[in-house]
Amino acid sequence: MVRVSTTPRRVAAALVLVTALLVAGCSEAGQRPSAGPASAPVTEPAPPSSVPPEDPATLAAALVAELADEDLVGQVLMPYAYGDHATKVSAGSAAGNRTLAGVDTPAEMIEKYRLGGLILVGFSADDPTQGNQETTNVDNPKQVRGLTTGLREAAGRLPAGVAPFLIGTDQEYGVVTRITDGVTMLPSALGAGAAGDPDLTEAAWRAAGTELTAMGINVDFAPVADVLVTRSTVIGSRSFGSDPERAADQVGGAVRGLQTAGVAATLKHFPGHGHSAVDSHKDLPRLSQSRGKLAAEAWPPFTAGIEAGALAVMSAHLDVRSVDPGVAATFSYKLLTEVLRGELGFQGVVITDGMNMPPARRFPPGEAAVRALKAGNDLILMPPHVGQAYEGLLTALRDGTLPRSRLVEAATRVLTMKFTLGDTPAPQLSTLGAPAHREAANALAAGAVTVLRGRCDTTGVRGPVTVTSSGGRAHTRAALTEALTSAGVKVVPSGGTVVHLVGYGDGANDLRADAAVTVAMDTPYVLARAKSATLLATYSSSRASMTALADVLAGKTRPAGRSPVKVPGLPRTTCAD
Repeated sequence: MVRVSTTPRRVAAALVLVTALLVAGCSEAGQRPSAGPASAPVTEPAPPSSVPPEDPATLAAALVAELADEDLVGQVLMPYAYGDHATKVSAGSAAGNRTLAGVDTPAEMIEKYRLGGLILVGFSADDPTQGNQETTNVDNPKQVRGLTTGLREAAGRLPAGVAPFLIGTDQEYGVVTRITDGVTMLPSALGAGAAGDPDLTEAAWRAAGTELTAMGINVDFAPVADVLVTRSTVIGSRSFGSDPERAADQVGGAVRGLQTAGVAATLKHFPGHGHSAVDSHKDLPRLSQSRGKLAAEAWPPFTAGIEAGALAVMSAHLDVRSVDPGVAATFSYKLLTEVLRGELGFQGVVITDGMNMPPARRFPPGEAAVRALKAGNDLILMPPHVGQAYEGLLTALRDGTLPRSRLVEAATRVLTMKFTLGDTPAPQLSTLGAPAHREAANALAAGAVTVLRGRCDTTGVRGPVTVTSSGGRAHTRAALTEALTSAGVKVVPSGGTVVHLVGYGDGANDLRADAAVTVAMDTPYVLARAKSATLLATYSSSRASMTALADVLAGKTRPAGRSPVKVPGLPRTTCAD
């Protein structure tokens, strides 16, 4: 696969070109003519001879100049849908789609609203974002590949169908991972931060991107570029750590890995959700830091991701008091246009966080979509009612509330990203779980294991081991038991050296006083309360992380990780640098 990227020069050139084309081809009153049948072919005007015809920005500009108002509006919407198939859904899913969009199936939703993309959703018990995931349409890779194929077939019949359809999901790895069965699971971002090697991160995320592409997904709402300066449960191990420069290096590696595999990376959540412990899935967090502090502490990973060529940035529902007090960043022109574009130089697609989250639902769906677009967003994600968002944008366009130039700019950016991604054949599903992919995940997981108490050369356990955990982690205990057995360590149900696992959501009450070894599989803060002689952190409960942990406990490898966050009373590592 060829690395995908775009440049400010190309995007700017596209916007100039599309303006000229619109002036030359607009109907009376400066409006594009209404669209014909959804299956009407699109005739692309010849681009200027000075620009290669295959240039994504040029293709985008030419297509935008031919699209009707309805198609332009559709291109900036990326809702979710109910059902695990494009055209055949259960009665319950059909009812959900009728409430959401007035249609029965995802394919009908695409056709009716001429959509530019769709997000695939799902959640797990440990997922801090599950509050705004009202449905699930991911099960296994074969099902996802069938769904995405059907979605693309529906989109291909639209006037904008010459451009690849955007299909995104939140595949961050760690607690926010939509597709978990049958794929290579990487350790969490915090685990990558502990390993501290951007090359390992890039290789692992390249493997992940290849597998996403095989399933028909071309946009990943990852990596998380938030710097973890608070004990945020909503960001937590989704972040690469608390050091902005080290996190920046990791973000750059993840972006390069994904986009080399043909998947658009999305930096989130700008301007920095790690600077508040409040969950924006429930309320509007307030960032009280000064503008200078945010520039120094929160924005370096976003800058690094932009410099690495990230095609998208996700705006956040955050109230940044020092920049635009009382206005969520989602709706802030100052933050998205003046800071993100003007100061940080980002020229790609700005995507809202879920518009079905409470801070965005303070406005009706149509008004919220218009406000978000005028602030500088290009793609409206997960509106709570697709029809109302669509009609709100169309009405605002026609009555002048939404400047046509802003909609044209947004649609041009979205289509430029589409043409940049291209429509190359997806790899076979057999590439999922390939040995090279597992090796990349294992290498990253091995580099993450950290000893926060105990000597590096004495972390191996002697005698039989008994694996315990906080409640509900039978699957993880089984994975570690299997890995320990493979590493030559005998595991017994009781009476052995106790290795106790704690993970997402666990606190002091979930610790075990008699454990010889306590292992943190999410953020390591809980280890400050643990009494075990040996404290380890994997930051992740993935199979790769359990294998890496088993090798450390068996004395086969030395734990080389360094905690990416400060745990009170404990060092970043007891191992010498």
